[in-house]
Amino acid sequence: MNKKTLGKLSMDSLNSTLTEEERNQLCGLLGNVELALLYKASVHGYQASAFHQRCDRQGPTLLVAYNHSDYVFGGYTSVDYAQSGQYITDKEAFLFSVQDEVPLCIKVNSGSHARLDDAGGPNFGQQLYFCYNNQPVIYNQGGNAFSFDSDALYGDITELIECEVYKVKHILQVMEKPWRNVLWTADQRAELMEKIRNQKPLVMSVSRFRILMIGPVGVGKSSFFNSINSIFMGRMTSKAMSGSAGTSLTTQFRTYPVKDGRGGKPLPFVLCDTMGLEEQSGAGLDIEDISSILQGHISDRYKFNPMAPFQPDEQKASRPASLQEKIHCVVYVIDATKISLMSDKLQEKLASIRKKVNSMGIAQIVLMTKVDEACPRVEENLQSLYVSSYIKSKVQEVSSRLGVPVSCVLPVKNYSQELELELELNCDVLLLTALQQMLNFADDYLDDVCPMED
Repeated sequence: MNKKTLGKLSMDSLNSTLTEEERNQLCGLLGNVELALLYKASVHGYQASAFHQRCDRQGPTLLVAYNHSDYVFGGYTSVDYAQSGQYITDKEAFLFSVQDEVPLCIKVNSGSHARLDDAGGPNFGQQLYFCYNNQPVIYNQGGNAFSFDSDALYGDITELIECEVYKVKHILQVMEKPWRNVLWTADQRAELMEKIRNQKPLVMSVSRFRILMIGPVGVGKSSFFNSINSIFMGRMTSKAMSGSAGTSLTTQFRTYPVKDGRGGKPLPFVLCDTMGLEEQSGAGLDIEDISSILQGHISDRYKFNPMAPFQPDEQKASRPASLQEKIHCVVYVIDATKISLMSDKLQEKLASIRKKVNSMGIAQIVLMTKVDEACPRVEENLQSLYVSSYIKSKVQEVSSRLGVPVSCVLPVKNYSQELELELELNCDVLLLTALQQMLNFADDYLDDVCPMED
């Protein structure tokens, strides 16, 4: 394929300084992409505030700088700028220089932070700063994130004549064969609903599967319950409080049974909702509280206190909870649009929880929400989900970060009370498929702990 066909530049009202040859070289490094000019320092100013106003939350970006020695150089990051104050791990980040026919490409070193996502100007590895101190200069502080020679990268000339940032939109390849097979039909939806209605626990002492939802703030735990409830009610419902906020909207432990239609029989499962996880200590759900939930010691509507873990009273502590009260399957809920932004502290918290759940032998699964927001092709048509190479890469990233098999990561789109007016077949099929898998895992756990019970 000719390099000219690999990339397309959207000029908007700004004029790009890149020549066609330079653009082709950069598109050769990035693959099949479109570039859209977001920020031009000579137009918008070299101030960090101007950069962030134009470039924050734009997804993958390419920074291109130009100096008085005619060097064209910069860096790529696949993770949003968001002024989060976090160190960003980005294995796809690289520095580049396009002076020669073969461009220089310097990948981020393994185990290093690609950048600090602060309110200052763009930086790579806290090592190479662009528009340093709101001036048309770069500053090489030195460091270990990128191994480069400044003379080869930019001629060791620090004064800039221009700095541009481009939004990088990957033109997603549609895979010839789906990486998972799904029947997107009304018959399939009806069959899944019937299976869920009839999937009673084989253990006689347990009347309903108990499924615990765990995840960071705002990922869609409560929305998942509302979505499942809506499917069986045949209309949009909002029984559980959901939305987006800086802190968790769920402050209590809630157990949500679901009925088979208005006035119908209870279905054979209960979805348990918890306070959202937060990376700071003393905020969000405490890991000790999770342990108490798993063991069946916390009752419905218990109000969490992040500063003081739950303490069972002496009477409850003296007897173990019944199998009916315990959790039979744990579901980690992860936002597909924020996987790459997950902080080290939050990842460590999830690892600690997984270790605790593993020690108790409880079944585990991952629900990856907001797939439509993560991939434009999927937003346009949900049936594109399992032929999207981008969504497949996100499933693999979740699997790697959380240490769960790829087969246990289930992508879904929840219903949103603000956006959805009626139920949609493709959405229902995904949600019901995920729910049935949870029930299967819970059944396996019960079969394992009570193999001899009839």
